[in-house]
Amino acid sequence: MLSDTVKDEIQQAYRQFLGAKKLNPRYGQRLMIAHIARCLGGVKRNQDGHRVGGDHLCVVEAGTGTGKTLAYALAAIPIARERNKTLVISTATVALQEQILYRDLPDVLAHSGLHFSLALSKGRRRYLCLNKLDQLMSGGSGAFPLFTDEQAGNPDDHSLNLYRQFVESLGTGEWDGDRDSWETVIPENQWLPVTTDHAQCTGRRCSHVRQCSFFRARESLTQAEVVVANHDLVLADLALGGGAILPPPEDCIYIFDEAHHLPDKVINHFSANLRLGASERWLEQSERGLATMIGIPDLDLDLKLKLESLHTCMGVLRKNLPLLRPVLERYLEDCEEKQGRKTYRFSEGQVPDELSRLAADLRIATAAMVEQAENVVELFQERMDKERVSLSREDLENGLASASAVRFRGEAMLSLWQSYSIADQAGRPPLARWLILAESGQGLFDIELNSSPILASNTLKSVLWSRCHAAVMTSATLTALGKFDRFSMRAGLYEDASFEVVPSPFKHAEAGELYIPAMSCDAGNAEAHTDAIIELLPTLLDRSAGSLVLFSSRRQLNNVLENLPADWASLILAQDLLPKAEILKTHCERIDSGVGSVIFGLASFAEGVDLPGKYCSHVVIAKIPFAVPEDPVEEALAEWISQNNGNPFMEITVPDAAIKLVQASGRLLRNEADTGRITILDRRIVTRHYGRKMLASLPPYKQSIEN
Repeated sequence: MLSDTVKDEIQQAYRQFLGAKKLNPRYGQRLMIAHIARCLGGVKRNQDGHRVGGDHLCVVEAGTGTGKTLAYALAAIPIARERNKTLVISTATVALQEQILYRDLPDVLAHSGLHFSLALSKGRRRYLCLNKLDQLMSGGSGAFPLFTDEQAGNPDDHSLNLYRQFVESLGTGEWDGDRDSWETVIPENQWLPVTTDHAQCTGRRCSHVRQCSFFRARESLTQAEVVVANHDLVLADLALGGGAILPPPEDCIYIFDEAHHLPDKVINHFSANLRLGASERWLEQSERGLATMIGIPDLDLDLKLKLESLHTCMGVLRKNLPLLRPVLERYLEDCEEKQGRKTYRFSEGQVPDELSRLAADLRIATAAMVEQAENVVELFQERMDKERVSLSREDLENGLASASAVRFRGEAMLSLWQSYSIADQAGRPPLARWLILAESGQGLFDIELNSSPILASNTLKSVLWSRCHAAVMTSATLTALGKFDRFSMRAGLYEDASFEVVPSPFKHAEAGELYIPAMSCDAGNAEAHTDAIIELLPTLLDRSAGSLVLFSSRRQLNNVLENLPADWASLILAQDLLPKAEILKTHCERIDSGVGSVIFGLASFAEGVDLPGKYCSHVVIAKIPFAVPEDPVEEALAEWISQNNGNPFMEITVPDAAIKLVQASGRLLRNEADTGRITILDRRIVTRHYGRKMLASLPPYKQSIEN
């Protein structure tokens, strides 16, 4: 139970914040604070402070304008401190991460009376690797190459000048090695040679570890009470076993803001893929690199023998890989193109016996390579821990980094072969498995093998929900058709999870009108529907105002754009013709100067775009945003639901579209003073049973529906 002391601390912090900012309490915000505090306070602990039992997952849909960051911060920070847990706040987008880190939490610190230490968590790739910088500046290189695209080569004069600036700024303390804190944007081709990843980092054995930017930042996390991260980083940490980048899940209370993105992030993160030709080339290059290292005169016998064994294993794997090619080519030969590429999906995720046997042989060969790479890694680590060794420190560090990278890539390959050679467990959702004929540059093609979970549920249960002390998931769009069923299924939430919907402070019925005009065509008839939009838009839009027109199809967007009356062309800023940031900037500048402006956008403009007040007084939604069922993972999920006597259209397609419709309509009201109109140019919203369900799930705008 929540102690009276913590309860009083939360209430006092809220009162003090409102008073300092001269704000009135919001009903939805108060509900959200109470619900989160009740859930987190109810988590049962043993004498060591570890969670026992369930009831530790909390889901809150908070409407736009609720002020959810303040709500979860005030509720969770005192509880996390009282329980000696790290509060990890994770977002899906960089924009929200920066808003929370640089605006929202400092605001809480300044005005609530709460005291807490704060840190930002980022992956190794965001920090300079002093070892790589040292090698580049000294003209050295790794003991043997592994990835062609990661070989720095000889930097040009422009890059060398930048690297000298790095050295000077580090030496004077003006820079901390964080890419994001450098005064200008660092181009990717100049940054990649001087950074590293988990596979190649030698960690505490690196000669530069005391000055390492990443490890300094990592140390600050151990002291911080609140850590701001992102979903990808949290999942990367969990994939490494938890506790590698962030504190262990058992010692964390997680807040997942923009939680509706979490299941898809998990699916992408825990998928496996391999390009056949690229893997063959990598193995060939790595064998040459190993041969170079084996030939180092000062190499001791044990290390030489282990490297020779690794070399042999890599050769066996490389010789077996081409056996796959004719088998895979048969499946891709006559398959249809999807999204511009030939794609073959294995029905029900079942891999044919012939391919499964080949994958099993490759699994054995890859496992042998990974085992030998592990042996080499251990030997390098032992040598680095000794005071006297035959190899130079630089050769040891390069060798350890290279062997670790072989092991890391081998483990990724092994995951793919395991997926293709081991049958799915009965009763559990199958994996989606598919092939792609992918471009590999200069007009050449490679065969890509893919495997992915179709639901994030099992993964989240095993790596996160079963381990964390507690977790709060929040977003403005977690329910679909008024229920949490869709999110709960995709996120694998336990039955004892708590759910709450807190209302937005916006007075939707007074501020916004939902208008559905009469149309003689059905939106399912693409050509007739496009013609109707071309005819209607000039009569619907105010030439002097700010409007946003959202399309579900790039083809329809372009057709409408090309066929509107010529005098409208100067008002329209269309996606793909300009970068998104440039479109938004130009649009706001036009409105500020008293000129009307219309944005034509696709899905990326339907979520996360903030155009308050006069910048957007009319949102036009061309069509119910049904997803095109071409993604292999979604196809496999639909197939599995059908086989279990479900209805994929009603269980996946309609709920997904309903959420997207809510997100799109949410572009209109961005603050409590906003007003305007939402127009939906799809009569299925009122003529179909599923459409009426979608209509009922939208915020309670005043409705104006023509017959």
